[in-house]
Amino acid sequence: MATARRSTSVRVGILVFDGVKLLDVAGPAEAFAEANLLGASYELVLLSPDGNDVVSSVGMRVSVNAAAADAANFHTVLVAGGDALPVKQVPAGLVAAAGHLANNTVRMSSICTGAFVLAAAGLLDGRRATTHWKHTQELALRYPATQVEPDAIFVSDGGIHTSAGVTAGIDLALALIEDDHGPDLARAVARSLVVYMQRSGGQSQFSAPLQGEPPKSSPLRRVLDAVQADPTAEHSVPVLARNANLSVRHLTRLFREDLQTTPSKYVELIRFDTAKALLDAGYSVTEAAERSGFGNSEALRRTFIARIGVPPSKYQQRFRSTAKTG
Repeated sequence: MATARRSTSVRVGILVFDGVKLLDVAGPAEAFAEANLLGASYELVLLSPDGNDVVSSVGMRVSVNAAAADAANFHTVLVAGGDALPVKQVPAGLVAAAGHLANNTVRMSSICTGAFVLAAAGLLDGRRATTHWKHTQELALRYPATQVEPDAIFVSDGGIHTSAGVTAGIDLALALIEDDHGPDLARAVARSLVVYMQRSGGQSQFSAPLQGEPPKSSPLRRVLDAVQADPTAEHSVPVLARNANLSVRHLTRLFREDLQTTPSKYVELIRFDTAKALLDAGYSVTEAAERSGFGNSEALRRTFIARIGVPPSKYQQRFRSTAKTG
């Protein structure tokens, strides 16, 4: 990484490519542009691996200023994300471009699945990082040297910054603006863009209910089916083991081997996902607690705060409807 060297105008490079998520580019760019209206001086430069314009995820052409290899002396570089990055090998040209830019900037950052580009370039080895909640597991599997934090909105580790999905790029941009100009200007940008300065809770509050490959063990499948069929039933570990004709020790081992969790944590997760779905459907917090197996609203509240950082009432307010209430 280049040594910190600030000038009046701060150069911010955004690395784009064919299939890039348009909001990954536009969101942070608008945050920096808004900061300029409020007294900052960011110079935005759009870069691609070969210097050619690119076509975004929605089919809109994005005009590029330069090739990454021809660009230097940036203070901040952001690598945008794209749908293909978690499912295909990151193109060599894109990896090389990110590596070159990392050697010519003070702050290297990624938006959403742009973390896969940084990881492919070796920039996340031994570092903490995050990406969109759908792809945190894939990032961790593909790049085991990276310590993935699946619930973080953004992560900063040793001059490398990674953010969660799509609009989290705005959260990261606000944090970078705050580093440069202090909280007052960053707060003014947030107000102008009508976004939170710092949203409460992690990105798991946006994630879909638990899904995954079925377990290899038939007895374990029967246990999971029973829990999912009726989360309100008695699902203590001894009861689960007895219903599966297994010892508690054997059942616990199967959970650890196939699901990398414990029986009690799995039951809590199923009940949590059920409660989220009930809240989304309009049930009250009390009703959701009873119908999901938590029994009372306080137990549900503790689990929500522990898992996503916000109570169930606030979760419901955020995700139930876009209609204005009150």
